[in-house]
Amino acid sequence: MHASACIVVLKGRLKPASLLPMRLLIIDDDTELCQLVADYLKPMGFEVEMEHDGERGADRATSETWAAIILDVMMPGCDGFEVLRRIRAKSKVPVMMLTGRGEEVDRIVGLELGADDYLPKTFSSRELLARLRAVLRRTGWIAETTPQAPIKELVIGALRINAETHDVVLGDQPVQLTPAEFGLLLSLAKAHGRVKTREQLIEEVADREWDVFDRAIDMHISTLRKKIGDDPKEPRFIKTVRGYGYQLVIPSNRTVPSPS
Repeated sequence: MHASACIVVLKGRLKPASLLPMRLLIIDDDTELCQLVADYLKPMGFEVEMEHDGERGADRATSETWAAIILDVMMPGCDGFEVLRRIRAKSKVPVMMLTGRGEEVDRIVGLELGADDYLPKTFSSRELLARLRAVLRRTGWIAETTPQAPIKELVIGALRINAETHDVVLGDQPVQLTPAEFGLLLSLAKAHGRVKTREQLIEEVADREWDVFDRAIDMHISTLRKKIGDDPKEPRFIKTVRGYGYQLVIPSNRTVPSPS
């Protein structure tokens, strides 16, 4: 995104959030930035697709159902404002503007086209995600309350995690974990093998009674590994995804062959 961009959240045909993936379309001629944004948002539950041309992006934006669209304003040919006009002609949807120049004219044009929020281009990834989720809640793509049946116990290989009692057993040996360590382990286990970023882990555990910072996550993971006998170089349970976060290794289901 070269100068300014906007996120357009499309309600489309409203269906329960649990029944639809949060499909995100990025329309931007900056392929590198598209990939960076996609890499950050995919583990957050978005299915991310990209278009690097305004015309094609406008066609897809208005012909398919999306949870949100990230739209670069300063594109050659059909620019982002024109794409936004075409979207507005077919749908009254919330719009969050992002701009790199920070000029008042960008904000005014975007707001006059129907933008609902504004965010400077120097945004943090966490703030972008928080604002995006807030807009998605308003449009019904993320339910305010989605009660689910609680998961009592998770089993990962020889590791058993009881979500109710906070007991952890490795083989037949109990493992004593601090609240921080247990929270991180449970979060990774519930991800079912998906990578969790440090930001995600912080967001999920920051409402506890203890403070968690970016590097503190790494320290807690390190002590957690030691307690469950995990080697970071050859992990049985917790794998480091360099520059990204952590992943709980889910062992393949192996069937023991019956004797012939």
